[in-house]
Amino acid sequence: MHTQKHKDRLIGRVRRLKGQLEGVERALHGEAPCGEILRQLASIRGAISGLTAEVMEHHLREHVLEAETEADRRLGGEELMGVLRTYLK
Repeated sequence: MHTQKHKDRLIGRVRRLKGQLEGVERALHGEAPCGEILRQLASIRGAISGLTAEVMEHHLREHVLEAETEADRRLGGEELMGVLRTYLK
């Protein structure tokens, strides 16, 4: 599975996201200016989008483009369409 192949990289990204979220929490406790908090939130949103795009790309490659059977390809495509519908809401 592609998430296992790239596990260390993905976990690294998740850990950085955790750190960024903790930074927002510290900023709120420290009564940081809203502009600073908004910049941190924008950075987090970008990081989540990047992580999502990476997992989607690997899914597309492994479960659609390089699927072993037409049934696997169809299932992989259906899964990705479902995720895209949710993601784009």
